[in-house]
Amino acid sequence: MIKEPRLSMFDLVTCLSNVIDLVNPTVVNHHSHVAYISLKLGEELGLPQPKQAQLAIAGLLHDVGALSLEERLESLKFDFANSQRHAERGYYFLRTFEPLRGVAERIRYHHVPWNYGEGMASNGEEVPFSSHILNLADRVAISTNYSKPILNQAEDIRKKIRDRSGSLFVPEIVEAFCDLGTREYFWFDLASPAPSVSVVMSETLLFHGVELSTQELIGLGNLIRRIIDFRAPFTASHSLRVASAAEALAGIANFSKREQNMIKVAGFLHDLGKLAVPAEILRKPGKLNEFEFNIVKSHTFHSYRALEPLDELHRINLWASFHHERMDGKGYPFKHKGDDLPLGSRIMSVADVFSALTEDRPYRTDMRCEDALKIVQNMAKEGALDPDIVTMLTRNADEVYSICMAAGISATQDYKQLIV
Repeated sequence: MIKEPRLSMFDLVTCLSNVIDLVNPTVVNHHSHVAYISLKLGEELGLPQPKQAQLAIAGLLHDVGALSLEERLESLKFDFANSQRHAERGYYFLRTFEPLRGVAERIRYHHVPWNYGEGMASNGEEVPFSSHILNLADRVAISTNYSKPILNQAEDIRKKIRDRSGSLFVPEIVEAFCDLGTREYFWFDLASPAPSVSVVMSETLLFHGVELSTQELIGLGNLIRRIIDFRAPFTASHSLRVASAAEALAGIANFSKREQNMIKVAGFLHDLGKLAVPAEILRKPGKLNEFEFNIVKSHTFHSYRALEPLDELHRINLWASFHHERMDGKGYPFKHKGDDLPLGSRIMSVADVFSALTEDRPYRTDMRCEDALKIVQNMAKEGALDPDIVTMLTRNADEVYSICMAAGISATQDYKQLIV
């Protein structure tokens, strides 16, 4: 009997957070810093360990709703406008996955100012105390220059936070931070490389592995594909279409039901590394230049490295991350070829190409099924795609095309509900 994957929620969230922070050197490790500060404040305030865990995860995901580099950079200003937009969007993303619903509530209000007690509620809803911890942690993180000696900054940062006690921040949390900020270890931890911060958090919180059912793993993948795809309207349906096409092709190839579910998750995650690509490049209406295309080519590498520490998802990682490899070895980024590519990866490549060709893009309209098939068939002849998988697609083209279309409609409706 095949066991369900046993994973650490902390590791999964860290994986996602790290990829999001790759989008620009300015924001690298920001989520990890906020998570660490939030965790230490939770300890200082005597919060029970489960709430500390929720705080750390909320810190790792707090800007998940900022879908463009512009929004991320704007959020790094100590005082900035439209602060609630990305927080609200992050809430809508995360609340769809039950294990992160509590985290979603904290993220939703993490930019609500205390305003001398008025910040206890927002729009008639109670604001969790943890949201105010997250707010202060976020502002401490962006006030710290990690390229300069950190102890020399400590007093100025404490003063900056103390000056906004009561107006922007809860006085009790400010007091806890000022006490915490007198301890050198806190600043040394904060200035250490992000992996060291993650080790401190995981060891302190003793995150145990959790068994995710297949449906929960699909739910998590569905959450992540929204974050990946919803940065632009024309990509909003891509990962769901790819996942659906890959699942259908896997069924035709006699994959077991469990393997079909696994390849569906791989389809949700196959463009994970695109979170490290500026949305401005992904949204470009015309052909990419060489510089831009080289940035885009990094996305499969980032997907692979981000998922690599998750041993339980090894097969899913291979199926997802090798979708731009070619049968003739001329793909990217690893130059695998032929039998080096698992069958699931070859199915994913065909599903990705066929789905992309039948989608609307800024530089062209969607193709008819028969026109897309001709291109896919030519790619097989040229050594890019597995000819056996392409033959399988050709014989079942109407079914797979209908599945893609239905997935596209569903994802587009989802996008309009969450974003527009």
